[in-house]
Amino acid sequence: MTLPALQFSDDQAEAWDHVAEVLRGAGIDILDGSTSPASTGKSSVLAVIGKAGSGKTMLLAELTKALAAAGVDTISGDYEGRRRKDRRTLAILAPTNKAASVLRGRGVPATTIHRILYTPVYDPEYEKIAEWLSGNGERPEIEGLTDTALDRAKAFYDQVKSIPGALAAAGLRGSDFILGWKRREDPLDIGFIDESSMLDERQFEDLREIFPTLILFGDPAQLAPVGQSGEMVFDRLSEGRKLTLSRIHRQETDSPILDLAHALADPTLEFEGFERMVADAARRDDRVQWSERVDAGLMARSPVLVWRNQTRVRLIQAFRSAYGAPADELLPGEPLICDGIELPLKHRKKRIDLEARGLIKGAQVIYLGAGKKPGFSRLHVVGSEDPLVSAASIIKIEQPDTEEPFIPYAARMGAAFLHGAAVTIHKAQGSQWEDVQVFAPDLFVAARMGRMEAGLPLWKRLAYVAITRAEKRLHWVVRNRLARPTAPLGTADLPKTTSVLSLDPAEAG
Repeated sequence: MTLPALQFSDDQAEAWDHVAEVLRGAGIDILDGSTSPASTGKSSVLAVIGKAGSGKTMLLAELTKALAAAGVDTISGDYEGRRRKDRRTLAILAPTNKAASVLRGRGVPATTIHRILYTPVYDPEYEKIAEWLSGNGERPEIEGLTDTALDRAKAFYDQVKSIPGALAAAGLRGSDFILGWKRREDPLDIGFIDESSMLDERQFEDLREIFPTLILFGDPAQLAPVGQSGEMVFDRLSEGRKLTLSRIHRQETDSPILDLAHALADPTLEFEGFERMVADAARRDDRVQWSERVDAGLMARSPVLVWRNQTRVRLIQAFRSAYGAPADELLPGEPLICDGIELPLKHRKKRIDLEARGLIKGAQVIYLGAGKKPGFSRLHVVGSEDPLVSAASIIKIEQPDTEEPFIPYAARMGAAFLHGAAVTIHKAQGSQWEDVQVFAPDLFVAARMGRMEAGLPLWKRLAYVAITRAEKRLHWVVRNRLARPTAPLGTADLPKTTSVLSLDPAEAG
């Protein structure tokens, strides 16, 4: 066996061999770098599972590089060129945009499952540009686009393999070149699915129909999808189809956050004992913080993680009160979470523009101020390459002990938002932030209730998911209190940009 230059652990090397064997059976030899046309009728599903820090993402990234070196094309769902019989392809997918963005931040070209299940239909004129950029056509001449604009598109695509991004660099909006979306009918080839613990049965069956070779990467200690009785899709695979990574791959210095996460596997550990471990870790290492109060300043950019919905609503109200936010309007700098796009089908062009800018359900945005038109908001879409948007908005601020939310801004239709200063741990799965605050009183309640999920105490699953959302620092909050902010809420920390996309449904064709 010839391993890549990176030195694997024994369990990673075994998983690499097993995946390589499956790929070889599908006509791709990642050891000698050769491919043959895909054969029909063969299908295979394999799962690589392991807890946080066990090296799943490292293995996924190295397999991706090996497939690329063998001549396998990575596709994103943004655009797919003409089908060739001898072409082999790989799609790297995650259940949510947040989970996909975590992978992209580590250099892995991931996209969402939705973008593969539903593919864009391009305007034939602009499809010529897509074919040229992807190496399947000559440089086109497009009316209304200068050579300079095409050069910008090419320069962008050479750096980032995104057709929509390249066309945007040429000065086009998504609705200029995307006519709509269609449900995929033709199968693809190789599929890598990250965060597969989040998959529900329907998504899993859709993926099995599309990908003859499907490799799942997942964490068995996370929370299973709601409604699946604590079971994850890879639990039903035979033992020979599940590869377990057990060795913990830490940074150069051991991670106290990972140590705490893996300590939860001890069946004798009770909540009080775990809190003592957190306190001990906080005394030894500043990457773990024992906090008597929630930090309002951190909530402005990374939500505090809670179990109960009522806790989420009360903390949001406390956050707004601490910053002196008036009851009838938002302050610039308040965080929001996109709760979906409420536009009828006739406004499909505006929906396309919104989605192209990353404004999809679950997207984190920062409120910048009211727009020029009633019901409009200026927004910064976190993680977007072109983040400034002015959109018709329906903003809902939930209130304690009331069923109906307060709505400070509401267009008749547009993008809907909830406040984002606090989110449930379930909703946080797949996301990561540099600093994460975990609201421990909620986990204490879960522990006292004695609830179990798939044979494990629910509080342990909640704690595991919550603390592994932290990239650099974990804040374990032990009291139901909020520290007053040390500085006013603002937007000065956001990247500066001048391009603003205005999205008005009334102008849609």
